[in-house]
Amino acid sequence: MRARGVYIIAASMLLAGMALAAKTPSYQVAFKPSGDPALDTLLKQTSSLVSLQTKLPAGNFALIGRANADAKQFSTVLESLGYDSGQVDITIDGQALDSPTLLQTLRAAPRDATRMIVITPHPGMVYHLGALSVPGAPAGSVAKLGIKPGDIARAAPVLAARDALQNALQNEGYAFAHVAAPIAYADPKTHLLDVTYDVTPGARVDVGAIHFAGLQRTDPAFLRRHILLCTGEPYSNTELSTARDSLLSLGVFSSVTAIPASHAAPPGQVPITFQVTEQKLHAVTLGAAYSTDQGITLDTSWLDRNLFGRAEQLTITAAATGLGGTGTTSPGYDLKALFQKPDFWVRQQTLSLSAEAVREFLTAYSRSAVLLNAGLSRPLGKHILASYGVGFVGEQVDQEGITRNYALVQLPLGFAFDNTNSTFNPTRGFKANINITPSLPASGGSGIFTIIQASGSTYVNLEQPGRGVLALRGLIGSIEGATQFQVPPDQRFYAGGTGTVRGFTYQTVGPLFPDSIPQGGTSIDAGSIEFRQRIGKSFGIVPFLDAGQVAATNTPFSGKLREGAGLGLRYYTGIGPIRLDVAVPVNRPPGGAALAVYIGLGQAF
Repeated sequence: MRARGVYIIAASMLLAGMALAAKTPSYQVAFKPSGDPALDTLLKQTSSLVSLQTKLPAGNFALIGRANADAKQFSTVLESLGYDSGQVDITIDGQALDSPTLLQTLRAAPRDATRMIVITPHPGMVYHLGALSVPGAPAGSVAKLGIKPGDIARAAPVLAARDALQNALQNEGYAFAHVAAPIAYADPKTHLLDVTYDVTPGARVDVGAIHFAGLQRTDPAFLRRHILLCTGEPYSNTELSTARDSLLSLGVFSSVTAIPASHAAPPGQVPITFQVTEQKLHAVTLGAAYSTDQGITLDTSWLDRNLFGRAEQLTITAAATGLGGTGTTSPGYDLKALFQKPDFWVRQQTLSLSAEAVREFLTAYSRSAVLLNAGLSRPLGKHILASYGVGFVGEQVDQEGITRNYALVQLPLGFAFDNTNSTFNPTRGFKANINITPSLPASGGSGIFTIIQASGSTYVNLEQPGRGVLALRGLIGSIEGATQFQVPPDQRFYAGGTGTVRGFTYQTVGPLFPDSIPQGGTSIDAGSIEFRQRIGKSFGIVPFLDAGQVAATNTPFSGKLREGAGLGLRYYTGIGPIRLDVAVPVNRPPGGAALAVYIGLGQAF
């Protein structure tokens, strides 16, 4: 009975609240133009009268309180845009907020009457910055504020200048510099705003002893060599951040925090401690992908992040491939072990050693292969990575019922540029790759040949931030030094599928044997265009168009051009988008597939 009574009381309160809301007068808000569109927009965006108009009913007292809160907020808005002597008038049913008869007038009005609120900005003159002073700071510090006399006296840049100056001083060795909040003096006659920043610079110091806290398996001597930070060099916040980012890039730590000591010890030097949290030593991953042409791919990997205590990584991957694809004839496998050692010989140079066993049954050919590779990679700048090495391919390939054995020694050289903002879902930036691979046949084939391939993609924001993105991709390649059938089948170019022309079965774009089996070519070119439109928080659609061609000569743009078009769906997760693309061939050859479906993690490119 007691619970029932509680439910009855709650229901009564709810009904009473609904009845009160029904009796609460509604209101309309009208803004008069100020002459400054930016000011008008900001006033509307910050108004609680507007934001709560349809969400929360307001009685007479609440309505007046809401309007008074807006009046205070509007003063802040005016000052933020440099209108330090402006004001905003608010009237309710024609009466000012400070009118002694306002409440009485509202009470006397019919309950079903709509209150009319009029907001009239009077911004006045725009103030500009006058004198800027930084008492206590070293000579030349005014230039580090990032603002200058004559600028519009907007609040955000004036406040941000404090942090800019403090950061600049700390980057010049003043580790304990402190810049006080700005004090502004407005002159109504000249409409100038003079601003003062009191500065306590402290002593100029160097980096002291460097320590690491939280290490479990990692060699601290290796970390000291890895970071570009040395005891005795001038203290700099930027250099501390660079060292922190460098430690995180090793892949060993889940978090790194650079902590300077609170005082110099010994005098003139500030000890630095990097507080780190090591990731778990091992990780196991599972992955899956599907396309109608290549079928289902299932893979699992085992990772050791810190094999010998110096950030070495060992990754062992096993994949089942070609399960049920229209471009495959039987399931296959791919087994690979990859060892990577950072700072090999010199800082930032990574050694990669890999061994791989492949068995695949494709429509174009089937092969069993062992691949061995050793390579070095190192950055040539902030966004450029160079790689070079040596590889060996030993394989048996069957094409059109003819089986051949090949042994190749390859010397790959590559350059990669990437300034995009994400691996799985880039929304801005550009990336490009150039790969040149001289290949020396030890058996099979005839003569040395060189595979040259270049690709690039760019991403343009059409609707910020990243909700509408135009994505473009291009690919071109040529094999020099050998004719089409002197090159092993698996080293030739093929197109069709998610990497080139969607809608066409994998490898079927290009020259064909009389029985429609793909030959592979010695030149390729392809391009794609996508428009990636977000819908709501988690979904998106992607219309796309692909085109490409493969030729039996080493001259690109000389084959039969094929086009595919389609529509993709995206579900965005914290890792990246889950991708579903459905594509059809625009100029389908006789016997070709009429539809292709692709499912995977991340954008198509």
